[in-house]
Amino acid sequence: MKLGRFKHKTGEMKTYYGTLSPDGTFINVIEDFDFSNIDYTGRQYELTELEYLSPVEPTKIVAVGLNYKDHVQEMQKKLPDEPLLFIKPSSSIISHLCNIVIPAVSKRVDYESELAIVIGKTAKNVKKSEAKDFIFGYTCCNDVTARDLQAKDIQYTRAKGFDTFAPIGPYVETEIDNPSDIEIKGYLNGELRQSSNTSNLIFNPFELVEFISGIMTLYPGDIISTGTPSGIGTLNRGDIFEIEIENIGKLKNFVE
Repeated sequence: MKLGRFKHKTGEMKTYYGTLSPDGTFINVIEDFDFSNIDYTGRQYELTELEYLSPVEPTKIVAVGLNYKDHVQEMQKKLPDEPLLFIKPSSSIISHLCNIVIPAVSKRVDYESELAIVIGKTAKNVKKSEAKDFIFGYTCCNDVTARDLQAKDIQYTRAKGFDTFAPIGPYVETEIDNPSDIEIKGYLNGELRQSSNTSNLIFNPFELVEFISGIMTLYPGDIISTGTPSGIGTLNRGDIFEIEIENIGKLKNFVE
């Protein structure tokens, strides 16, 4: 099931959760979506009638640094002993087809293609053997980073936290049994720049849920962005960046 969140292009304020039809042309609207029950209203909208929103509204994005073996080599770092965590604010979220805005204060802004975990129910001190029960699904996330500020600051909050620095979507895929064997790719202006597989993750999604829920409570809709593979590079105004993850879809954003 591919779940998304939308609003109608007519300009009405109401937002809709819905699932994508098998042929990819329309959305089946869900009644009062709350992660536990999927009740359809019987209404359908053509996808062309709708504007994408972020598929969920998290209280927080917990992101993981240096979590692909190939990226650790690229950054000339040593393999971490435990996950390196940082937080991206919910104000940084944008959706599929929206614009990433380059801040004037940064001279280098990079893309980072990432598989994102979407939490489905409140999680605290979850064991990795039980983590699957707390995961609603998976989506694409671009952990946009002001690389020069990341190098300058002691911590990552400023470099990772600008408005528009967390494109997410377009859908949450709920039917992925093995998140540790998924192809992930990133395209800059149609050219393949990142290509890897989640089998290269140092800490897999279930291990991350255990580790993070041991620190902080995770709520339905919260996101864990699992790290980026090698091939990171710079975004410039006028660029188009796309993340494609097997069985999930393609997240496309423009740069201004």
